[in-house]
Amino acid sequence: MALQTLQSSWVTFRKILSHFPEELSLAFVYGSGVYRQAGPSSDQKNAMLDFVFTVDDPVAWHSKNLKKNWSHYSFLKVLGPKIITSIQNNYGAGVYYNSLIMCNGRLIKYGVISTNVLIEDLLNWNNLYIAGRLQKPVKIISMNEDLTLRSALDRNLKSAVSAAFLMLPESFSEEDLFIEIAGLSYSGDFRMVVGEDKTKVLNIVKPNIAHFRELYGSILQENPQVVYKSQQGWLEIDKSPEGQFTQLMTLPKTLQQQINHIMDPPGKNRDVEETLFQVAHDPDCGDVVRLGLSAIVRPSSIRQSTKGIFTAGLKKSVIYSSLKLHKMWKGWLRKTS
Repeated sequence: MALQTLQSSWVTFRKILSHFPEELSLAFVYGSGVYRQAGPSSDQKNAMLDFVFTVDDPVAWHSKNLKKNWSHYSFLKVLGPKIITSIQNNYGAGVYYNSLIMCNGRLIKYGVISTNVLIEDLLNWNNLYIAGRLQKPVKIISMNEDLTLRSALDRNLKSAVSAAFLMLPESFSEEDLFIEIAGLSYSGDFRMVVGEDKTKVLNIVKPNIAHFRELYGSILQENPQVVYKSQQGWLEIDKSPEGQFTQLMTLPKTLQQQINHIMDPPGKNRDVEETLFQVAHDPDCGDVVRLGLSAIVRPSSIRQSTKGIFTAGLKKSVIYSSLKLHKMWKGWLRKTS
């Protein structure tokens, strides 16, 4: 039965993909419609499917998609593919979403992101938006042979492990690790205050430990700074200043810069490595890393949500926000009952 369900889902995803222009370097689908979640998102059968399409040439892709799927776009469609691409690349988190689309009998939303913008986010965590999504289990439907993209996807997962290690104690469970990783891209996200269920991270991780293990198992086995007891689901890491400095030095560039900005007193102008060395010796090292993550995620999430009002259109934005608030309310009621 599980195999039949998997094959059925795969066919559904591929059929939906066939409604869009083919020139994709990467296409994946995620969320509660793909992987079972606990809490108010547990209705997997009727959940909206969330897609991301990565394209080398956004202008050409939007041009073809406007011809095929004119009705998917808000009023911005009249401005043409060049303006849509400019809005996509230059505002928010570098992704353009069309929301609340009926496609092949399923409600979907899909985001379009430039391959170059995605690679930058995966390597440097400029926005930690789609990069953050790819730190959690997703179903990849289509992927080309772009070695730079594949390498960046792997680097993003390793960076997520390093950041999580810095915020965890000397020994912890697999679940503790995966909760930290899943929460990285929600650090400082204003939607976690209004619009998202507060237990969202737990709801993502708890039913999907096996999927997280599949994603991170080999990275943990090969990491020289961790003792990974996979049979017991337990890990031990080096929390010495030297160990933490090594982890800090492997963090993405934008996060290192944010940590430097937080810790560097006015007028000091220390270089990043000097600041990271100081942070490695600080007992509050994990809190500093968390503040650095928030400094990336908060403005990125606000800008992207603001952009969504225009890319989805006001009516769809109101409906989508209402669905999110309803889900948050259901989660609150479940917790208090």
